[in-house]
Amino acid sequence: MKRVLTRLGMPLAAAAIAIAATALPALAAGPVPNKGDTTFVMMATILVLLMTLPGLALFYGGLVRSKNMLSVLMQVFAISCMVMIVWCVYGYSLAFTNGGALNAWVGGLDKMFLKGVTAESTAATFSNGVVIPEYVYICFQMTFAAITPALIVGAFAERVKFGALMLFSLLWVTFIYFPMAHMVWYWAGPDAIGDAAKAAAAATGPAKAAADAALAAVQADAGMLFSWGALDFAGGTVVHINAGIAGLVGALVIGRRVGYRREQMAPHSLTMTLIGASLLWVGWFGFNAGSNLEANGTAALAMINTFVATAAAALAWMLAEWMEKGKPSLLGLVSGAIAGLVAVTPAAGFAGPMGSIVLGLVAGIVCFIFCTGIKNALGYDDSLDVFGIHGVGGIVGALGTAIVASPDFGGAGILDYAAKPGEAVAGAYDMVAQLITQSKAVGFTILFSGIGSLVLFKLVDIIVGLRPEEQAEREGLDITQHGERAYNT
Repeated sequence: MKRVLTRLGMPLAAAAIAIAATALPALAAGPVPNKGDTTFVMMATILVLLMTLPGLALFYGGLVRSKNMLSVLMQVFAISCMVMIVWCVYGYSLAFTNGGALNAWVGGLDKMFLKGVTAESTAATFSNGVVIPEYVYICFQMTFAAITPALIVGAFAERVKFGALMLFSLLWVTFIYFPMAHMVWYWAGPDAIGDAAKAAAAATGPAKAAADAALAAVQADAGMLFSWGALDFAGGTVVHINAGIAGLVGALVIGRRVGYRREQMAPHSLTMTLIGASLLWVGWFGFNAGSNLEANGTAALAMINTFVATAAAALAWMLAEWMEKGKPSLLGLVSGAIAGLVAVTPAAGFAGPMGSIVLGLVAGIVCFIFCTGIKNALGYDDSLDVFGIHGVGGIVGALGTAIVASPDFGGAGILDYAAKPGEAVAGAYDMVAQLITQSKAVGFTILFSGIGSLVLFKLVDIIVGLRPEEQAEREGLDITQHGERAYNT
């Protein structure tokens, strides 16, 4: 028996050596995606889709009057579908490739129609030597692109033409969202910086200057806000401030709903809104934890922060409303939860849990004030409080990130990929300087989205008209825009 095993072992050993030999070139070519990380981001992608469909659709749908329920569902679903196609045609390329002379602002068209992307293509994460399949990264970022314009519709719900909204959304993602995603999230990646830093550290003599210049060039291969050092873990500026400001501009341009402040416009189904809000919270774990792109401790940090900041903000809003109005409402509770989710988004992977709780408490109270007192005082009709929750909550979160990310307050600080080449280590953290950088990023996002959205709304109004006739609006968009009702009794 021993002799038989020996004879069988010889060809098996030879085969193993041959397999290892053929694998060496593949290993030398670059890192291979880990199945755990790949599965993690795939599941996160599905969760972000759940946020939108049906989460956001049901959340918004329950908040409008029954005659407009179906129109909101239609708007969110149709926008998501359209953006997914546009993303694959040119959006991904504009957001996540080098844009040459315009690289600070927007990417190029090298990957238009996903040219060159295969099942073997990989995308960098935030650790040296760790990658995921590029198709997975494309899908993950696609869900972000799909939900952002869908968020905007809540600001002027019940009073916009469907065709006008679709045209605006197409223009908005092209000229506002894709450039913002590039400016905030495009960079060369940890391996490119690590390799350049290794070469610079090893170089001597005349080659040293050239190696240092190469390192500087790699570090400069990034979007403008990323180059500033702005922190946005999962979309505080790109998604929430961006959508919130666009929503406010739209509400002002389109004007108030017919009968605003004279007729009853209460939500028709807070039950549906609770279901939608709950799905949003569940899906947000994909949004925040998934943005780490790896299943590791930082993803776990983003996960716990998504729990506690949301809970804190929900309670803060509820208590503030209880004190002011004498009764706590379900609408206030779920609105506070969304405000907490929004605020923790840019800080999810940087803050500690205690910092996230404080961030949630602040966001819940500040957003409550904007959605009640300030909104009523100024008189604008932000139908579903897109600006009050996403815009204001995003601003609170983006600015607060500079504070809660500080190691002095339990935060994780910022990784430095060049200090110890080939390994990500925590760099020095200057909270005041970071707060200035975050303020610049917030200010830029407000101006870029505000001015750009104003131009696009005016353009669409000229081309097709933004608003339906008054009688059509009174009858409800379900029938007048889509020829069907959400409920038939």
